[in-house]
Amino acid sequence: MFAGIDEVDWASMEHAYGPADDVPGLLQGLASADPSKREAALDGMYGAVHHQGDVYACTLACIPFLFELVVDPAVPDRGGIVELLTSIGGIDIDEEDICGAEDEAEGAANYAMAAAAVSAGAGVFFALMADEDPGVRVSAPLALATLHGSPSRVLALLRERLAVEPDDEVRLALVEAAGRVALRHGLLTGRIADWLSRLAAEANPPGLRLAALAQLARCAPEALPGDVVRVVAGLLRQLRSAPEAPEAPEAPEAPEASGAPEVSGVPGGAETPECAEAPEPGCRTIGAQGDPDPAAEAAPVTLVGQLRAVSAEERTGRTAPWTADLLRTLHVGLDDRVADRTALLTDQLCSPDPGQRIDAVRMSSGLIRAWRGSYEELVRLVGEQLTSDEPKLAEAASHVLEELFCLAAPAADALAARVAADPGAWVKEWASGPPGLGSTVKALARLGDARAVPALAAALERPEVPHDVGFAIGYLGPAAAPLAGVLRRRLSEVGLDEEAYDRASPLLAGLTALRAGEAAPDVLRILRGAPEYRGEWLRTAALRALGSFGPAAHCAVPELRALMRRPGTAGATEAAEALWAVDGDAGAVLPVLIEGLQAEHAREQRAAASALGRLGAHAAVTAPRLRALLRHEELWLRVDAAIALWEVSGRAEESVPVLLTAWEKNRHVRVRVAECLARTGAAGAGSDAAHVLHAELASVRRHNAMDGGYGSHDTYEDEKLLALCRRALLGNTGKGPTT
Repeated sequence: MFAGIDEVDWASMEHAYGPADDVPGLLQGLASADPSKREAALDGMYGAVHHQGDVYACTLACIPFLFELVVDPAVPDRGGIVELLTSIGGIDIDEEDICGAEDEAEGAANYAMAAAAVSAGAGVFFALMADEDPGVRVSAPLALATLHGSPSRVLALLRERLAVEPDDEVRLALVEAAGRVALRHGLLTGRIADWLSRLAAEANPPGLRLAALAQLARCAPEALPGDVVRVVAGLLRQLRSAPEAPEAPEAPEAPEASGAPEVSGVPGGAETPECAEAPEPGCRTIGAQGDPDPAAEAAPVTLVGQLRAVSAEERTGRTAPWTADLLRTLHVGLDDRVADRTALLTDQLCSPDPGQRIDAVRMSSGLIRAWRGSYEELVRLVGEQLTSDEPKLAEAASHVLEELFCLAAPAADALAARVAADPGAWVKEWASGPPGLGSTVKALARLGDARAVPALAAALERPEVPHDVGFAIGYLGPAAAPLAGVLRRRLSEVGLDEEAYDRASPLLAGLTALRAGEAAPDVLRILRGAPEYRGEWLRTAALRALGSFGPAAHCAVPELRALMRRPGTAGATEAAEALWAVDGDAGAVLPVLIEGLQAEHAREQRAAASALGRLGAHAAVTAPRLRALLRHEELWLRVDAAIALWEVSGRAEESVPVLLTAWEKNRHVRVRVAECLARTGAAGAGSDAAHVLHAELASVRRHNAMDGGYGSHDTYEDEKLLALCRRALLGNTGKGPTT
């Protein structure tokens, strides 16, 4: 094995972390008899040689040696190496990628060469379909489906192996591989869909039927049965009633086998579930007699090991631990069939099995975050999980509700009960950084529910105030008014040192939300004494607070005028905006804001344009300057200038086309544009604006939904957009703040 490895000039190549002269050691580590060395080697391969899916020259040089490893039955844990080869060779590259920029073209060429090299050797995976190691048999089907050039031959073998394969998880991998073949080779989709339909309908074990339905949803959703929710719910009930499979006896040398079907590209097991926590570094493995395992204590902590540990923890005690992966696949295939997906999750949340409920809670989050729908009953059932004796289930439910904002209303009573019953969870301490509010407190506050006030009051009395308490106060409105006194007192206690920003910013945010003008002297002290470290951020927060106080902050006028003496800077613009809100002196602020329109950076120009818009007709003289910015290359500046032009001139005809073009070009500007349309009433019946708003309201997909990522406020922003669209179409033109 490894013949010729020393003849490769590894030192002339690089991987993600520098010279690739350590790659031979990693390859040899994959064949080690020591499980910890194998795990460290696989971790190094994913972490450096195939970092985040990249393919380097050293990655290409590894391919022949990786094939040597997978065909040698003496090598343990070959399933993980099969998955590594599948990942290296499984990226599709088109002609456009290869002909791009020089760096991109080089990377694309490496991908193409990797795909060619691994595909050329993919024939070895046929024999591995009958390997003695179940971990190899789990990985081989997806490798063939992804890499081999004869999909008909692959499909025939998948069907043949399904009839004789004794291992349940390998059988699921065979079905998943058939779905992969259908997605990659459209001409076979009909034949595969027919086969999957028969598997789902016939008297097969419930897990296999569920797997067939999941793959059918992926590759041919139109072939799903009309009563798919009822069928899946029945299969889940059968899986719950099935006797728990006995644990396999420990092998004497116990090499870790990669025993779960590859679903998401995570090496060695099933997809890492949302909200799952990785084991803490340094945790000990307990041996059969309860004593620490010395080898485990000495083994380094690796990402691969942590992912395996998380997967193993999630699977412990569960009758069919792979159910969650199958259901996730099914939900992806059902896509915009929101009613079906909601009904399925509702049924899961009523399950007596806490494992199925925690899966449903996590998948509910993904559904609501990406799709618009009627979720009242679903959310109520998520709220019921807050009382679960299973800590992970209650925690997962609280995290989901935290991100729903107003949509969490059906769970308000459950949240309030949880908050009242568990004061110890009001604030979350972290290993580093400031504390934060607990999920249930944040969720209740984001509903504007006054029952969150006692928890916030207690948080404000802590030696270190949670960093997010001010934002929570902002959602409560007048209900949080009793907190103004303690906010002011704590602000007066903030020392003007390097920690001033961290200590003062949550308090300033709360006072800003409450428009607590009586705190103006305390805020003024912060403004005057802001230290050099993060002083600009602190001054911005203080100026925002003073502006929110309006005339009640009149004592700050001299300081604000002084800060405006450096026109063209962000600080001067912020001071001018605050002065306008406090004193209404347009003559004093206009020159500063006009200068701000000519600032070097678009961010400062945007701030000046927005501030001018707030002046309305008092800033009419700036219309030509704002009009010129409608052609600026920065889209967000064009949007802010168009809104400001509309507000200072009272005319919509120049601004609306700019705003609607931006709406189509960048979905993230839509809330800003909709705010303007709702405030100014330009969406009359039959107008272009009305057409755009109606189209938005008709969409089932949230405007900011992303594949593979999300933000904590995505649902809030989308629900806000919908409310603004409806208000704009109703012609509500009541004046309000621009942001």
